[in-house]
Amino acid sequence: MRIILDQSKCDGLGMCEAEAPDLFEVQDDGSLVVLDLTPADDRRDEVEAACDACPTRALSIADAS
Repeated sequence: MRIILDQSKCDGLGMCEAEAPDLFEVQDDGSLVVLDLTPADDRRDEVEAACDACPTRALSIADAS
């Protein structure tokens, strides 16, 4: 699993960070940093919750092929 961030859609609202603070961090300038682009598969529920919480749909998941 890989976290995909579309920076052009991200408003830095921090909803993802609230769901998974060790995976996402909103910087002082409002930009988002994904702290772990390839989290373990057992964290899928947490990553999906963070993606679902994003009001601008800037986050998505890509599965490894």
